[in-house]
Amino acid sequence: MEMTLSNSAPRPLLTIRPRSGWAALELGEAWHFRDLLLSLAGRDVRLRYRQTFLGAVWVVLQPIMAAGIFTFVFGKVAKMSSGGVPYFLFCYVGLLAWNVFSNTLSKSSACLIGNAHLVSKVYFPRVILPFSTVPSALIDFVVALALMAVLMPAYGVHPGLGIVMLPVSLFLILLLAVGAGLITSSLTVSYRDVQYVLPVLIQFLLYASPVGYAVPDKYRSIYSLNPLSPLLEAFRRSLLGPAGGELHWGYLACAAAECIAAFLLGVIAFKNMERKFADVI
Repeated sequence: MEMTLSNSAPRPLLTIRPRSGWAALELGEAWHFRDLLLSLAGRDVRLRYRQTFLGAVWVVLQPIMAAGIFTFVFGKVAKMSSGGVPYFLFCYVGLLAWNVFSNTLSKSSACLIGNAHLVSKVYFPRVILPFSTVPSALIDFVVALALMAVLMPAYGVHPGLGIVMLPVSLFLILLLAVGAGLITSSLTVSYRDVQYVLPVLIQFLLYASPVGYAVPDKYRSIYSLNPLSPLLEAFRRSLLGPAGGELHWGYLACAAAECIAAFLLGVIAFKNMERKFADVI
């Protein structure tokens, strides 16, 4: 019996080509792995509070203690103005925004090294790891924000219509933190010195940002070079109303553009260095 291959099914053909432009960033592929992102974020939260006596109370206790120290140093000793807002509340609101930034940046910068076994053995979009630090930082933020529902009525402070700016300023702060985290996490794979230098830089940035004090008008143009400065002021005003300080839309618009640029630059740098992660880590 003579057999022919004319009626056989065509073989599947997969063509692999290098991508260019925005398609090379493959952010859409990261969305398909969103279940992994949530799983990694949940693991981070569980590990952080495992075998701790106070558990999630630390989320509230840390900004309370820091706000108390700032109130004593800047409010009592330095006699700095808080615009008529109780100084403790003024500092606590600033620390809410700052902790979202610093926690996201710190965790994302170490995410590749901390998950070296996954990076070297399992395929998935590596950008998932820095993104997975955002949900856990937001959980801490929501828990600490809940205390504001107690502090604000106790101090007789009520938010106005500016509260609608809260999600916008929070989103921009996260965008800046993730963008910086993408760059530092990529560099940490090849240069482990980054994980030692970064905490020092974050501590310096804390005092260079208006977290525990208001920016004097004569230095506002200098502070505007730090994109966190207008974002912190916008965040504080969204919760404390006009008493939280004056909102400068020009500086805020420039800060928003810098946050978007930092995020895009971070994604591009991460994707360019991603190919050597598994070999170097």
